[in-house]
Amino acid sequence: MPLRPALATAAGAALFLLLAAPSALADSDAPTEPEETVSVGTKTPMAADGTITVSGTYRCIDSTGPTFVSASIGQKDSTTRYAIGGTLAECDGKQHRWENRSKAPADATLKHGKANVEVTVVELRPVDGLGGLPLPHFHAVVKKDITLSKPKA
Repeated sequence: MPLRPALATAAGAALFLLLAAPSALADSDAPTEPEETVSVGTKTPMAADGTITVSGTYRCIDSTGPTFVSASIGQKDSTTRYAIGGTLAECDGKQHRWENRSKAPADATLKHGKANVEVTVVELRPVDGLGGLPLPHFHAVVKKDITLSKPKA
């Protein structure tokens, strides 16, 4: 058999196996790992002094470096986003609660009402060959419209 048709046949067989593999796995009884997720509540309290508390749940799997749940908030009438703390995350495949709290800078233009928040579960993963320099690895991200509300009395 000439080399070119043999390579084409081998490539076709490999493609077939790759395409067939997901359906074969889906039909098996093999357990699947829980999905990596992060959520955030729809009402976020902002105190009179500008302290914002963002919270929700997360689930992540198998981290090798320090992992954090970070959040930022902004409003549609501004292109400025404000970081709202960072919480150390445990990536054990279980669902955990998280809460970040920060005081907005004195020059912040945040007001009670509609806002948008972005929450990320990010790991600082060491990379071989870069002298131990950690690079970000994103486990889960959510962007959500929320309401900056007055705290309950």
